[in-house]
Amino acid sequence: MKALKKLCNLTWLFAIVLSFNACEEKTKDTAPWVSLFDNSTLEGWSVIGGKASYENLNGNIVGTSTMNTPNTFLKSDQKYSDFILEFEYKVDPKLNSGVQIRSNTIPSYRDGVFHGYQIEIDPSDRAWSAGIYDEQRRGWLNTLANNPEAQKAFKQNDWNKYRIEAIGDTLKTWINGVPAAYLIDDMTAEGHIGLQVHDIGNDEEKNGTQVIWKNIKIITEDVSKYSQKMNLDPVITQNNLFGKEAEEGWKMLWDGKTTAGWKGAKLDSFPSSGWEMNDGVLSVLASGGGESEAGGDIVTTHLYSDFELKLDFKITEGANSGIKYYVDTEVNKGAGSSIGLEFQILDDARHPDAKLGNHEGSRTMGSLYDLIQADTNKVVHPIGEWNQARILSKNNHVEHWLNGRKILEYERRSPDYLQLVKESKYKKWPNFGEADQGRILLQDHGDLVFFRNIKIRSLK
Repeated sequence: MKALKKLCNLTWLFAIVLSFNACEEKTKDTAPWVSLFDNSTLEGWSVIGGKASYENLNGNIVGTSTMNTPNTFLKSDQKYSDFILEFEYKVDPKLNSGVQIRSNTIPSYRDGVFHGYQIEIDPSDRAWSAGIYDEQRRGWLNTLANNPEAQKAFKQNDWNKYRIEAIGDTLKTWINGVPAAYLIDDMTAEGHIGLQVHDIGNDEEKNGTQVIWKNIKIITEDVSKYSQKMNLDPVITQNNLFGKEAEEGWKMLWDGKTTAGWKGAKLDSFPSSGWEMNDGVLSVLASGGGESEAGGDIVTTHLYSDFELKLDFKITEGANSGIKYYVDTEVNKGAGSSIGLEFQILDDARHPDAKLGNHEGSRTMGSLYDLIQADTNKVVHPIGEWNQARILSKNNHVEHWLNGRKILEYERRSPDYLQLVKESKYKKWPNFGEADQGRILLQDHGDLVFFRNIKIRSLK
């Protein structure tokens, strides 16, 4: 009897062990994680930007700040597109930091500065750790201002764990298991990972402060399979204000869906044909390359004096279009486009206009059409990819920017400007480009061109 009882007890114990092992196997993380660092070297990584130092101490990556040097990054040699990244870090309360994802360095963009999405490490009272910042480009994209739970999740003087998912146009972050940021943005699909030591200027109190990372691992295979759901509403950048834009005075010039705020340049309403609005993109349709012969140009219903305008545009092969400003639709009510200063949009390699103009090159992409040539070192994204135009006009000083780089500037009404007008096709129009205010215009030149994210802020 005792032997039977002992056997029953052993059988019960064995069953418990089997059950525990089965449960452990079920909960074991079987995702294909790959470690990004070994236990002793920085192989596969390189330091760029400033002169802060990095070292690998038994798999802990230690970044140490130094004075009078710009932001420094330990950049992965490899580029990544879709991935899930996890790591732990501990940061000195006095030191700002972050982790770059999908970030790049391009010689023609701001002299090669490292730029792209940054997952913030913020030990300050603001507590925006795991928010998403756009380093050296657009600034804040997804703050934690409206996410107090994530703000509270940061642990001062202790280890914090991040999870970052970058899948397609969707970026999601968690801090210590708490959902932090949820962003939908398609500006950059691929780039490097970078560990940041922030610039501290000449602050001696911060000199030598450190940020330490450990357990840095990544999934790049079957990424969607291991993605986690998030209970936050996404911040969608397309055709929306985001970050600090609203408090800086920006307003949407196109709502992404309707014709509100726009009309035909020579009509009382929006053109009935020649333009389309689909999936948040405004398109001027191809009609044979003629100037304002199809739907015609469209203009804002509002007039602007000093302003800053930015928008995304995408061209097709051989396309021609433009963004005009200080447009007076009462001038040239006949055939052709309405009259105004123009940021040229052109396929320089294929359209003959690139070789025309009163001054050589003054009709190329980004130029002040027929007046001033854009910088020849401008960055133009390939056909089929989005470019960003920015026009700044204040107190007669005007700047054209393309993809984050200033490509020309001039002074309206100055003697040099007036001389350029005299030498151009615009000399027949009295006081060309000198109006105190005018409309913004998107040009129909008979070629397929796409627009989105059209925003403006008044500077007066």
